[in-house]
Amino acid sequence: MAFRIRDEIGKVLVGQEKVLDLLLTALLSNGHVLLEGVPGVAKTLMARLLAKTLDTGFSRIQFTPDLMPSDVLGTSVFNAATSTFEFRKGPIFSNMVLIDEVNRAPAKTQSALFEVMEERQVTMEGHSHQMKAPFLVIATQNPIEHEGTYRLPEAQLDRFLFKIKVDYPDQEQELRLLQRACERQAIYDPALVQPVVNEVELTGFQNLVNEVIVEPQLLRYITAIVEKTRKSSALSLGASPRASLALLKAARAFAALEGRDFVTPEDIREVLYPVLAHRVILSPEKEMEGVSPEVVLRQLVESVEVPR
Repeated sequence: MAFRIRDEIGKVLVGQEKVLDLLLTALLSNGHVLLEGVPGVAKTLMARLLAKTLDTGFSRIQFTPDLMPSDVLGTSVFNAATSTFEFRKGPIFSNMVLIDEVNRAPAKTQSALFEVMEERQVTMEGHSHQMKAPFLVIATQNPIEHEGTYRLPEAQLDRFLFKIKVDYPDQEQELRLLQRACERQAIYDPALVQPVVNEVELTGFQNLVNEVIVEPQLLRYITAIVEKTRKSSALSLGASPRASLALLKAARAFAALEGRDFVTPEDIREVLYPVLAHRVILSPEKEMEGVSPEVVLRQLVESVEVPR
């Protein structure tokens, strides 16, 4: 599955292999993703291309300051013929949902995503409406623009399996991009990408991830790292048990993506920073020093003995 998806996306996207692998890992983990990067680094394009490789439903929601929860979840509409109210589903009811600039919507709209992301259902007027599997939210945000934005609360961030930082391409990748632009006019044409995996196949792959073997010493390795975050003086908030479960789930999916039925310490380290960095809070001293959560986590991980 992974090779076919990579090949299709590679028809349009240049570089960003690491980000794409993490997106595929999240897809197998059935977990949501927050993509963070400056404008123009193909955050939205990656999400659209990934959706194109899947023969599933796709919707895109552009978050704006005037967006209401009902614009996302749906609303009840009076049916004059039956004299009853009927629930009309919003754009969140799809298999893959792209939320552009998630931090532009006010808190009440952001909080409307809590239930649907965690429990995969929407409760409206006492009735629960289940999301159809598979269900994946990919949200994007710009880290440098703050005017007209609303910071995502920690409880909202915790619903994302990964927070992935999308960086600039290197010089060689950007050169390939320019060469493609010379060869053809539409370099970002999603029509070049064809579906390669359907809903049934994707659900089957996701179920196989649960069969990936994790040795007891690796479970202790995960808990040792998470415990370090809770005791570190460099962090005012450590990782929760939900973070431990997310780390386990992501490590299993990454191992499956690599074609193995067992997890290695390297798998855990590969997914550790995207899983934990947005779930911990730096101490005021470290924030004033300009230290990033990734730097603190790297120091903590290096202090934990790697199981053999």
